[in-house]
Amino acid sequence: MKPKLEWISGNRVDLLENGDAFFSAVFDAIDAAEREVLIETFILFEDRVGRDFQQHLISAAARSVEVDLTVDGFGSPDLSDGFISVLTDAGAWLHVFEPTPLVRHLKPLRRLHRKIIVVDGRIAYVGGINFSEDHLESFGAKAKQDYAVRIEGPVVERIHRFARQALEPVRRQLEMERPVTRGDRQAASRIASSGPQTLPGSVDVAFLSRDNHHHRTDIERAYRMAIRTARDTVLIANAYFFPGYRLLRDLRRAAARGVKVQLILQSNPDVPIARVAGRLLYESLMRDGVLIHEYCRREMHGKVAVVDRVWSTVGSTNLDPLSLSLNLEANVLIRDAEFAATLQRRLQHLIEHDCEQLKLDVASRRLTMWRYLMGSLAYHVSRGFPRWLRVLPYSGARIRSFVRGRRIDTTTAFDASANRD
Repeated sequence: MKPKLEWISGNRVDLLENGDAFFSAVFDAIDAAEREVLIETFILFEDRVGRDFQQHLISAAARSVEVDLTVDGFGSPDLSDGFISVLTDAGAWLHVFEPTPLVRHLKPLRRLHRKIIVVDGRIAYVGGINFSEDHLESFGAKAKQDYAVRIEGPVVERIHRFARQALEPVRRQLEMERPVTRGDRQAASRIASSGPQTLPGSVDVAFLSRDNHHHRTDIERAYRMAIRTARDTVLIANAYFFPGYRLLRDLRRAAARGVKVQLILQSNPDVPIARVAGRLLYESLMRDGVLIHEYCRREMHGKVAVVDRVWSTVGSTNLDPLSLSLNLEANVLIRDAEFAATLQRRLQHLIEHDCEQLKLDVASRRLTMWRYLMGSLAYHVSRGFPRWLRVLPYSGARIRSFVRGRRIDTTTAFDASANRD
């Protein structure tokens, strides 16, 4: 079954590589905001990037811009009361997705992993970059290599609507608890359709999300569709790579019919089970003609792909069980030769300067019987546990909102309602 793709034409899309480009672009957009800033992110740390981000949001709120910031409770567990109060005292609203500690129950394994920013319903950012200084080049050897896109055009209305719908149940609860005095929300809801209708570009873009209710496999299916129809090249850079059997089969079949299939993967994943399970796949894929490049310069955190120099995707989705079976994720699909050429050129630069191509004999030497058995166990456990968790009771997502010194907990269908078409 094909995912429902809503390709929207007339957009401009700019690739942003790493935090140095991303933070500058986002902060400039927030500084120019007139009505509304909507943000979802997995990680927000109180480091120099987080504090700088906070100041830009405070300045926007001081101009009566409506600011809604949603973070993940597991990814952003250490925000201090002082950091939160300074932000909310300025008028911003902060929401924490599933704030309950992991040890309390298994429900929080469903994480808000999306990274989405929409400013005035006019500019959107989607990608894999969090608000932390380890995305900056100056962080050093442990800095992350990652990507995002800046989007203008008609598809922003789709992303804007998605981001607002995710918060609607929370907003209703908060407005019952506290009268709204933050401006005309109806005006905010009309942002995307206001202003001149001149199209800023010619790029086709589709926005896809995954949740645990209505759109469980849309992003994975989009990858598989592109790989199955590839005629020339498939180039994937992904931080955590141990996808399901069908996607692996599609990669092997593409290589078998003469498609040049290349993977850029981490040389030293920070999650041990990912390292063991991922390496199990290497020899099998390489025997079928897939080229594997290990990125050695620093940590690979990207989640991007280019197929046939026309189709691209950028987003938050790793090709692993958490992203494909549990987390809330968001990717954009881009159908444009110029953008694809830019992304492919940058990925090719990594291959030529910062990667080591694995050879079959090297992979074979690494794969001792003990490692094979442990890798096989790790792979099957990793692939299976998301399905096991689906049988657990689930009564909805918990959102903890901070509004001018008040803390309000809400149970909502945050991980489902935003994705209903």
